[in-house]
Amino acid sequence: MDNTPLISLQSVSKCFYYKTSKINILNNASFDIYKGETIGIVGASGIGKSTLLHLIGSLDTPDSGKIFFQTKDLVSYSDEKIAGFRNSKIGFVFQFHYLLQGFSALENVMMPGLIAHQNKKTIEKSALNMLDRVGLSLRTSHRIEDLSGGEQQRVALARALVMEPDILLADEPTGNLDQENSKSVHALIDELNKELGMTIVVVTHNNDLARMMERNVTIMDGEIIPV
Repeated sequence: MDNTPLISLQSVSKCFYYKTSKINILNNASFDIYKGETIGIVGASGIGKSTLLHLIGSLDTPDSGKIFFQTKDLVSYSDEKIAGFRNSKIGFVFQFHYLLQGFSALENVMMPGLIAHQNKKTIEKSALNMLDRVGLSLRTSHRIEDLSGGEQQRVALARALVMEPDILLADEPTGNLDQENSKSVHALIDELNKELGMTIVVVTHNNDLARMMERNVTIMDGEIIPV
């Protein structure tokens, strides 16, 4: 059995400067994520949960330390190479959907494949299949601004999954949804893990979603610790 982590943070440090203050988020922290795991990053606001997620997804770089995807050192990648890595290997879902207004649900979901210069017909078929998977087969031609908040979040999930990434990273994915839509998105995330074996890491304040994860971690004194 291969025990190589899917993502491995090794002795990672990250700080921010605010006016005259230095804020240490991580201090020589190490953390492994394995294929098929579901992990919740929990804790109070301001401790660096989103920063950790951005480091895992290569949206940010550490001040020191290494971040590996399997055996590949992501910190050493060029900007162009890391952008290609993110587009093909990582799926992102955020609290604010960052969907393209004026475009249809289908066009939004197709976007990662178009950026990767995939065949348009191929990516359209994949996007339609994914929209059907998230329960939006009857809404594919609707513009984003004509969809409800719950539907928009499902479009964002479909977009994150259309390239069949190795890992789904979600930052407060139900933060702006009502209880009914939140439960629906929770169920979908659970199904994706069980049916596709997808690795999922979620930043959340939602206790119900956190309890669905196999393990929860938080950040304390610059370390990533289990809770």
